[in-house]
Amino acid sequence: MKLGADSRSDRQTRVEILEQGRHISLSWPDRPSSRFHAIWLRDNGHDSKTRDPGSWQKLVTLHDIPAQTRVESATVNEESGQLELTFYPDQWSTCIDTNWLWEHRYDVDEPKEPALFRSNVATWSANFAGALPSVSFAHAKSDPQALLQWLSGIDHYGIAIMEDIPIRSESVLEVVGLFGFPRQTNQGTWFEIKVESNPINLATSALGLQAHTDNPYRDPVPTLQLFGCLQNEADGGESIVVDGFKAAEVLRQESPDYFHLLTNHSAQFDFHGGGQSHLRSSKPMIECSPEGQVVGVRFNNRSSDAFTGIPFDTMQAYYEAYRRFGELLSSEELQVVFKLRPGQLFITDNTRVLHGRKAFSGGTRWMQGAYADKDALRSKIKVLSRELSPPE
Repeated sequence: MKLGADSRSDRQTRVEILEQGRHISLSWPDRPSSRFHAIWLRDNGHDSKTRDPGSWQKLVTLHDIPAQTRVESATVNEESGQLELTFYPDQWSTCIDTNWLWEHRYDVDEPKEPALFRSNVATWSANFAGALPSVSFAHAKSDPQALLQWLSGIDHYGIAIMEDIPIRSESVLEVVGLFGFPRQTNQGTWFEIKVESNPINLATSALGLQAHTDNPYRDPVPTLQLFGCLQNEADGGESIVVDGFKAAEVLRQESPDYFHLLTNHSAQFDFHGGGQSHLRSSKPMIECSPEGQVVGVRFNNRSSDAFTGIPFDTMQAYYEAYRRFGELLSSEELQVVFKLRPGQLFITDNTRVLHGRKAFSGGTRWMQGAYADKDALRSKIKVLSRELSPPE
């Protein structure tokens, strides 16, 4: 095996083959070095034999790659910025952009305590009321940069406001169309939120509603929810939003035991839907990834079912944790309260931000809602970011 020839200049990217080709070390100018395994490099090659140039999907499976794959030669082409590789034993050649390798490096120091949330998350409390990301419908529709900033705010904070949406039925779908597609459920692609005489869901009553996430009885839950206001002459009915991630953060600080109970035991959620449907799911109220990051919150007292699967000796403590989490979610310190005007809309990350309302009476309160999904929103962010980034 041979080592690729590199300049000794500190301003050039350098590569070194280690452990008889089992992995390499790549050193960038003014950046720390990082190691990559041979099998990982082979699996992520950028050549047209490994990936289809049009779709960028892989053309080979792991079974197509020899189990004893080693790096035979490695050279950095400074003009193209490519790491050029040849592998043993099948003499497979590929190249990978060194900037791409920096962005996808995995040889990093493990933090002493893993971050509670992904790096893009910023939690908030009641003092966030005057800082909610906001844009007008016309501006978002005509200015890609404004749309990108608004969508990024949703991804960052889990909530945003839109002003001056068309005051007509189904305008909420026009907002969804700015970034993706509506999530169809048994309610259709959109739904009315008006007082009904015999509601099958208390959302269509005049009662106040504790802050909650929607549809925890679905698997998967809709990940975005939109509320558009078409008419609001009622007394009361203010909207309430609260960052469930902030509440989870406070709970863990106050009582790691309570946090552990709500992340390690599933709650049951159930909805009968007036006999037309029966939806049921079982998930933790605070859901964490295997790495310990909070990735979702489910909280909905109206739709919670009898909790089962929790040991007898744990049930009392579980209810104590459940109570405290609910107290945090209902606290004035964490809640943002506002009254929607006709033509206003707010959108929430339904796996994170809870919404509710105060009771109301008199006059008409007419809202329309829709569900959508975060994958489309995040895809739109990536596409717009690429399109709007200045050329190199």
